Amino acid sequence: MAEKLIFHIDVNSAFLSWEAVDRLKNPERFPEITVDLRTIPSAVGGDRSKRRGIILAKSVPAKKYGIKTGEPITDALKKCPNLVLVPSRHEIYRQYSKAFLSILERYSDTIEQCSIDECFIDMTGTEKLFGKPVEAATRIKDEIYRELGFTVNVGISTNKLLAKMASDFKKPNLVHTLFPHEIKEKMWKLPVGELFLVGRSTEKTLHTLGIHTIGELANADVNMLRASLKKQGEVIWKFANGEGVSVVEAEPADTKSYGNATTIAFDVTDEATAGMVLMSLAETVGRRLRRDDARAEVVTVNIKYSDLSKASHQCELMHATNVTDEIYETAVRLFEELWDGRPIRLLGIQTSHVNRAGDGRQMTLFDNADYEKREKLDRAMDNIRERFGTDAVKRASFLTQDKIDHAVGDKKHFD
Repeated sequence: MAEKLIFHIDVNSAFLSWEAVDRLKNPERFPEITVDLRTIPSAVGGDRSKRRGIILAKSVPAKKYGIKTGEPITDALKKCPNLVLVPSRHEIYRQYSKAFLSILERYSDTIEQCSIDECFIDMTGTEKLFGKPVEAATRIKDEIYRELGFTVNVGISTNKLLAKMASDFKKPNLVHTLFPHEIKEKMWKLPVGELFLVGRSTEKTLHTLGIHTIGELANADVNMLRASLKKQGEVIWKFANGEGVSVVEAEPADTKSYGNATTIAFDVTDEATAGMVLMSLAETVGRRLRRDDARAEVVTVNIKYSDLSKASHQCELMHATNVTDEIYETAVRLFEELWDGRPIRLLGIQTSHVNRAGDGRQMTLFDNADYEKREKLDRAMDNIRERFGTDAVKRASFLTQDKIDHAVGDKKHFD
């Protein structure tokens, strides 16, 4: 059986690149800007005249001024007063994303889209068709640029984690490999904050433990990591050692999505309230999974801020689950990694990589939670709600407040 070969394709500065290409193709519609946005300090973001909003994407010249994605435009303009700002046009971005994917479909029928501007491709066994891995990746990269006018980075490895890490190496318009035998040379020397799933708060915790590089994390005592970071400690230790999923899951059109989101009637500005909302969402998502006897391997948290900008963060679980508490605990950890303190308008939880093949949970020495007992309790609550209504049973934490529904309905989904 051929060894897995996974490509991760990531559009370089997607929104900015797509704006630049579209404006160059349609100069009559944009007479105020006649140069390629990618060659000048520029960004896609909020309204310059009103000095509101955040930076969604930036050019390489803008990056040299220290401008960062996600920062307020007021801060960006202080760093670079001549920064050219253009408003976002998501319909155009969807069109370019679709065109980008159509090119990838020429090379594989197993494509997993992670977001509008990145995806994984299973290229296993295609060497006779498209050449060796680097040759095939270069061919894809050049074809996208030739036909669509924007650049991508391609990461190559035997699993998705390493392929994604490789695509984040030097940019733009490059191909990188990160095979298992290259981990020590290429990945272990990097700052630990560059590892997937290591956010700001986790990075700080690792620094207090004397861990500053991915290599130091890989060689750390996993028991110490679990003591400080609980389950996430073991997960990122595995990531640092190159362990990741190699299955690229191209979801068919009829695959049911298990997710829920809610637009909150007031801006959420504290972690406790956000946690209540996430618990409510986890209740309904878990219930849907159990109703179909399904379990999910990936949990994603989505945030829409009060300025309507969006952010998301996902985590691959060690075992597929439909346990409400496990979904909730993962969502809270992701939220803490993702949230930057701005007022929140919408929160969502999505689950993916769903399987219906039965339990299959393999216990480990470090796994001391009784998941079978938790799932039985969840199913008992589901049965009560099915018979007597959703409000028949609720968690005690929801009894003393009336601002947040204890089990957000099934109608709203993250857009």
